[in-house]
Amino acid sequence: MNLCLSETVEVPLSKRARFVGPGGYNLKKLQAETGVTVSQVDEETFSIFAPTPAAMHEAQEFQDYKLEFGAIYTATITELRDIGVMVKLYPNMTPVLLHNSQLDQRKIKHPSALGLEVGQEIQVKYFGRDPTDGRMRLSRKVLQSPASSIVKTLSDKNNIVMGGAVSETATSSS
Repeated sequence: MNLCLSETVEVPLSKRARFVGPGGYNLKKLQAETGVTVSQVDEETFSIFAPTPAAMHEAQEFQDYKLEFGAIYTATITELRDIGVMVKLYPNMTPVLLHNSQLDQRKIKHPSALGLEVGQEIQVKYFGRDPTDGRMRLSRKVLQSPASSIVKTLSDKNNIVMGGAVSETATSSS
């Protein structure tokens, strides 16, 4: 007995580009890796047909995890390249390039200069997807803020002058 499973998925217009992927890449990958067939019913509805319950389950697991803009994630390095490292934020994800310019505050020529290795976990901040090509924008260097030393020197000042008036904290003496 050949049993096919069918499921309808609602994808809001604002998330459709991410669901489909650039040039349909995400849908093609989903179909190739799970064996399901995905077809668009209308602007916000897609049908998923699966040959087995296991394939349907795999397709459901495959969907893009909901990443929050500005959130910090633990990424696993999958490959070192001359221009950066390839990282994954979750298991079924296609590795994403974290460019050398986003790895450290200092300018580096190769990720090995920072002692990075395949399999190592690093913290990265998620800045959404590039509106032109749909690629994830990640940064590690923003988490290594040298600005903290500036904040310390500002908070150490006794007098805070705003518009020519000395604030109450500076004028009150104990």
